[in-house]
Amino acid sequence: MSTSLFSARTQDSVQSRSVWVAISALSFVAFAFLVWLIYFRGGSSAPEWVSSLPAVNATLNFMSAVCLLAGYLSIRRCEITAHKRYMITATCFSAFFLAGYITYHFFHGETTFPGHGWVRTAYFAVLASHVLLSMIALPLIFATLYFGLGSQFRFHRKVARWTFPIWMYVSVTGVLVFLLLRGYSS
Repeated sequence: MSTSLFSARTQDSVQSRSVWVAISALSFVAFAFLVWLIYFRGGSSAPEWVSSLPAVNATLNFMSAVCLLAGYLSIRRCEITAHKRYMITATCFSAFFLAGYITYHFFHGETTFPGHGWVRTAYFAVLASHVLLSMIALPLIFATLYFGLGSQFRFHRKVARWTFPIWMYVSVTGVLVFLLLRGYSS
């Protein structure tokens, strides 16, 4: 193996590791902030429009899932431009969701599930998997975007294989959590 090829691979590896460290740190800060916001800060008086945010956020999650599926199907058909547009749009929907989620919990604080029995157990199982996988999804989304927009397609494909199903699950279960909360609220 030539020295320049080895040097290029080592440089790619170091750059990739640095990207992962930065993405992981950013993701950790984001989740620490959300935990503080929801569980420790508490709610405050909210304008009336804040009560509509859960429905808006569920819609944004749904639209993200639709774009993710369309982006996946377009890349399978080798429609790279369409794939890029769908994935950027999915990212925008998810970013708007996150802004709405932060805004809602800034005013509202923690949300309690009013259901009882087996549906409460099912709700918390869905919610726990949703929250856990959203913590994994965030750095994966950042990395997938970074590598894709940076034309580092080898890394992009490796990460996207994990990002797509996790991001899709988080988007769909976000809608399911909303529907369960809405269906069992007083």
